[in-house]
Amino acid sequence: MWDLGRFVKTLSYFGAIPVLSSIDWFQAMLGSRPDPKVDGSTIAPQPGVILVAGATGGVGKRVVQRLVQRGYRVRALVRDAARAKIILGEYLDGKGAELVEADFTLPETLTSAVTQNLSAVICCTGTRVQPVEGDTPNREKYYQGIKFYLPEVVDVPEVVEYQGLQNLVQATAPALQQATQKVVFDFTQPSSVLQDTWGAIDDVVMGGVSESNIRLHESVALFSGTVSTANSGGFASVRTRTFDPPLNLSGYAGIELRVKGDGNRYKFMLRTETDWDGVAYCRSFDTVADTWLTVQIPFSDLVPIFRAKTVVNTKPLEPSCIRAVQVMVSKFEYDGALNPAFIPGAFQLQIATIAAYKAATLPQFVLISSAGVTRPGRSGLNLAEEPPAVRMNEQLGGILTWKLRGEDVVRQSGLPYTIVRPCALTEEPGNQALQVDQGDNLRGKVSREDIAELCIQALSHPHACKVTFEIAEGFGGCGVGDWDCLFAKVRRD
Repeated sequence: MWDLGRFVKTLSYFGAIPVLSSIDWFQAMLGSRPDPKVDGSTIAPQPGVILVAGATGGVGKRVVQRLVQRGYRVRALVRDAARAKIILGEYLDGKGAELVEADFTLPETLTSAVTQNLSAVICCTGTRVQPVEGDTPNREKYYQGIKFYLPEVVDVPEVVEYQGLQNLVQATAPALQQATQKVVFDFTQPSSVLQDTWGAIDDVVMGGVSESNIRLHESVALFSGTVSTANSGGFASVRTRTFDPPLNLSGYAGIELRVKGDGNRYKFMLRTETDWDGVAYCRSFDTVADTWLTVQIPFSDLVPIFRAKTVVNTKPLEPSCIRAVQVMVSKFEYDGALNPAFIPGAFQLQIATIAAYKAATLPQFVLISSAGVTRPGRSGLNLAEEPPAVRMNEQLGGILTWKLRGEDVVRQSGLPYTIVRPCALTEEPGNQALQVDQGDNLRGKVSREDIAELCIQALSHPHACKVTFEIAEGFGGCGVGDWDCLFAKVRRD
């Protein structure tokens, strides 16, 4: 009963017979095509882009520089590309950051060139304020030891701080909402990836007679066939060819399957080795007949196995190096145990998508606002003790009032956010001790260097999610650069 031809064809398709797999006439005889190189980097989208809005500003340019230096994919959103090339030249195209020219006060300029494949936004925009130097003592002022000149507003604060931010949030929200999940295979979309990448590996490789295939059917991938226990067999599976380079799913917590089964228990496997018959990381999942299910499989739950036996003393799955994906139906569970839901005969499993998902909710929209935004109009306020922007809010077009309105846009967007309210920004060196507070009572100064670093750190801290806080230099119980401690001190909005 054993089908020798199918056995050889299987090994040839997956490159397990390297010499024969490379011979075109042999492939033609078997009815299969030469083994192509499957580029894992094109199967799943690369980690998303971080959009830095206001990338030529005092904080924005520092954010771009630090992100690029750490290997992030960066998109610098600027109004004036020529000026940006002067300021950011060494960090632009080919060196980590791409430049896109748009004006977020004009929603029609926020095209897909701005929003495609975003994972996060760091918004460093702000109303342009032009210092006006003068000869009279009234022009020159000091606050917290910082010399400044009475400013003139270049932009209209309502347009920049509120309407522009609203445009930016609306334009980027769809892409950011998709970024919490990366689709590895989407079988609902027409593509040749299934026929070029997936093939059957059944128990014919060990003398059995089970037989399966995978094909597109009604906008899903249909894994179906017959599984038999004859000849000591009992499994059927489909698997991808080896990815070269591998899939990089670092930064994700696990795999999410959208499937409709037949009541059978199936296995899902990831492989990190290029070996034909190496270790696989496996977990079983159950289906309900004729019912669509979303199955989440954490990477931490995948067990290393070799031929249905647990492999001890091996390293955990490395998500950054996925070489193959496999789905199986089998009478075998693990270590000699049998699948309690196994029924020999016909089976079918419909697969709509295979995606990687993130676990913890992290900030996706980081907004730099300003300390003092709630103080204008606050009763009992001693203006003599307040920073210039609070005292001059009306003269500056209500800049703090509109910043607060802009904060509300972000808070109401449904996106996970961090709103940073720095006190007076300086060009002084960073890496200073910092203190945080909430309630908009903090006064002082803080380096642009430290604010840039804080924005980047916020993207990877769950405690920074859905919080609004003020920040200034000063000792607040945390060591210099202890971001875990700093973010733990703030409460959610």
